[in-house]
Amino acid sequence: MLTPRTRTGRTPALCAVCLFFLFLEELEIGRKLFILEMENSKEAYQASKNASILNCIDLSSDDVHKSVSLLKQACLDSGFFYVINHGISQEFMDVVFHQSKRFFDLPLSEKMTLLRNKKNRGYTPVLDEHLDPVNQLHGDYKEGYYIGVEVAVNDPDSQRPFYGPNVWPAADILPGWRETMEKYHQEAYQVAKVVARIIALALDLDAGFFDQQEMLGKPITTLRLLHYEGRISDPKEGIYGAGAHTDFGLMTLLATDDVYGLQICKDKDAKPQKWEFVAPLKGAFIVNIGDMLERWSNCIFRSTLHRVLGNGQERYSIAYFVEPSHDCLVGCLPTCQSQENPPKFSPIKCETYLLNRYKETHADLASYQKQ
Repeated sequence: MLTPRTRTGRTPALCAVCLFFLFLEELEIGRKLFILEMENSKEAYQASKNASILNCIDLSSDDVHKSVSLLKQACLDSGFFYVINHGISQEFMDVVFHQSKRFFDLPLSEKMTLLRNKKNRGYTPVLDEHLDPVNQLHGDYKEGYYIGVEVAVNDPDSQRPFYGPNVWPAADILPGWRETMEKYHQEAYQVAKVVARIIALALDLDAGFFDQQEMLGKPITTLRLLHYEGRISDPKEGIYGAGAHTDFGLMTLLATDDVYGLQICKDKDAKPQKWEFVAPLKGAFIVNIGDMLERWSNCIFRSTLHRVLGNGQERYSIAYFVEPSHDCLVGCLPTCQSQENPPKFSPIKCETYLLNRYKETHADLASYQKQ
């Protein structure tokens, strides 16, 4: 007597065995995904227990005195704070992050055609940046994309080191990408100007001090998209998502996804150094002050050491660096010095300071031509 067969030619018993093993395989996959999710949750829980408590400044508030007080306290303590109700919608922020991910999902060969140029516009590969050569074995395990102030080639200002045309992906590869980034660049600039007015008041200056032409009237503002690959950092082995560093300019506005990674060290001279996580906050900017503001304030306000540790999850963030004009002379402010507290730094031109810092932290472009 012949055994009945299915359309595939297999006996029902054999099909049942196949389904059983398929069920076991799917069960094992589910178990591994559950374990991974639990491990990620554990990482986030551990990070949240060690998170720094930062002041939160509401830009929609009419209580200027409160905003100034919160910012001043933050700048005296950690140099980091949150900014909420800043005027950029969450819907648009989601679009910017989506477009950022679209770029980093491109093949490496495609991204390398947009390699950063001498004006630091364009793509930076993994390990291009080396922020902490003393403690890092290699460079940063992150890739990025620089977008600066768009200045046409025929404009005399395009001859300045940090002005000129940007490097853009082709519209047929990433439609709408350029328009999204240009809009975000403009909106983030408006947020920065509002925060700068609060900073000015906190330093006993006129609210419009940083609005001057040589300050933020003609600034060097740089948008940088960042993608941290799913690598686990190990400080003992010198492996970091981003090495310990301070930012160069006046301030940085950072938007991030919900993955922990950013850490700050409030006292860089402490032995051993104590590192605290900064918790992601949906809809908020994480703002930190940079080296130039530390110089302007004569170290009253602190440019705080920070780094990024990877926990095995991909992480995306968007940094907006705010610096004054090329010719701005960064020196100690009158309200931040006295006979007992003379200036700690000699004045330096913004352009000179930035050129030195970029040279110190980025790979020589000639090294890519040799590969």
